[in-house]
Amino acid sequence: MNLALLSATARTAAFEVVDAAGPDLDAPLIVRLNGEPVLETTAAVFALNELNPDTGYAVQAAEGPAVAFRTRAETAALDVRLFGAVGDGTHDDGPAVQAAIAACPAGGTVILDPGVWASGPLFLKSGVTLYLRPGATLRGHAERARYPILPGRIERPGRPDLFLGSWEGDPDDCFASLLTGLDVADAAIVGGGVIDGNAAAGDWWQWPKEKRPARRPRTLFLNGCRDVLVQGVTIRNSPSWTIHPLFSRGLRFHGLIIENPKDSPNTDGLDPESCEDVDIVGVRISVGDDCVAIKSGKILLGRLLKRPSRTIRIRRCLMEYGHGAVVIGSEMAGGVGDVEISHCLFRKTDRGLRIKTRRGRGEDGIIDGIHLHDVRMEDVADPLVVNAFYYCDADGKSDYVQDRRPLPVDAGTPTVRNIRFERVEATGVHHAAAYVLGLPERPVAGLIVRDVTVSFAADAEPAPPAMACGVEPLVRAGFVFINVEGPIVERVSAPGVAGPLLAFPGDQDP
Repeated sequence: MNLALLSATARTAAFEVVDAAGPDLDAPLIVRLNGEPVLETTAAVFALNELNPDTGYAVQAAEGPAVAFRTRAETAALDVRLFGAVGDGTHDDGPAVQAAIAACPAGGTVILDPGVWASGPLFLKSGVTLYLRPGATLRGHAERARYPILPGRIERPGRPDLFLGSWEGDPDDCFASLLTGLDVADAAIVGGGVIDGNAAAGDWWQWPKEKRPARRPRTLFLNGCRDVLVQGVTIRNSPSWTIHPLFSRGLRFHGLIIENPKDSPNTDGLDPESCEDVDIVGVRISVGDDCVAIKSGKILLGRLLKRPSRTIRIRRCLMEYGHGAVVIGSEMAGGVGDVEISHCLFRKTDRGLRIKTRRGRGEDGIIDGIHLHDVRMEDVADPLVVNAFYYCDADGKSDYVQDRRPLPVDAGTPTVRNIRFERVEATGVHHAAAYVLGLPERPVAGLIVRDVTVSFAADAEPAPPAMACGVEPLVRAGFVFINVEGPIVERVSAPGVAGPLLAFPGDQDP
């Protein structure tokens, strides 16, 4: 087995088995540190904890070549108990942990030992690593009164407005997240511990769409941050989206576990919004909504700031039970481009790759260069859905959004182009092997579907494959393309398909 070092801090390191086909290995792997066995795992991405700062190590997997690396030097190591934290699950440890973060110099580490550290929102600091040792749990308070509110938009005469809170693509007042980073650089959250949003103990999942008096918090919110590493930890029970990076770049998510109940409302796993240079590697996600959702603002932020999401790499991830495994949009008015998804396993998600937009998202809402390849899908109802008539927002079912006749191309017209869907094996499909519904005035262009094998569920039942008005229920349908310009479809198969393997409804010619 060949290893590659993904990331290292003063006390941790994450590695990737680069020749693994997906997120899991066929057999347990023995990992050796300086020749001594320290870990047995079946994960293709794993982290080692309890390392020493500024120390050289060699890591070897099975009989593969050793990878030499050195941990980072550390300027200080601050135990939160020195600041008054208790870790018994009942004492309010938030002020003490925040004091430790504030006191820590750049290049230092704030350490949470095994225990349950109850806290309200904590604010991260540039240059500081938060290390949750194995057995440590940082648990959020249940009562919303303990959460300060971040204003959505602050006007600054003569300077650009300040956007602190965001909700579904628009600036809005939001409760601060359990971990919040505002304009933070070169920071890290690492270790073998747990970050527990504790949402079920409060009322966060009740009235999920209501503002009471602010929007629900995330568990980790990174706003305007750069060069942040999140490695190895488990994040669970989030009040809403679990990890929400906004206006950030240089983000690394390595070897995480993200888990929320399947019926928890809008508890997306990881939603980069208007972010650049994002790596999501070896993340295992099981949530109540989309696993990964890539966004770039609704109308206001998209047009005002023109901040696309781009250069995003997703690989060797396991995504389970969400509505979509990887979703792009529908808040994408700033554009999304250069996204690669590879060597992943999608299991029991409603959709595999899902792209959704609508009229009104605007001329900057360009989705361009999405490449999914070498992915396996198990019991995914619809492997590929592109929907340019997504009926979101108050006007989502209006004639303007849903009219199937060509409308004039104008400042409200979005674009979807250059989508590649290759080397995919999907089993247990229900509705359609692929369903691509573009705008008649701006068809989907540059679509490639190649080397795709689909098999259908024995108990498949009909349902509309896309959330748009007038979409008929389908069951065991093939590759359906509507308003798609010159799609390239090669070496695809769907045994047991009901109807044509390739379908071009309307007056389109293949």
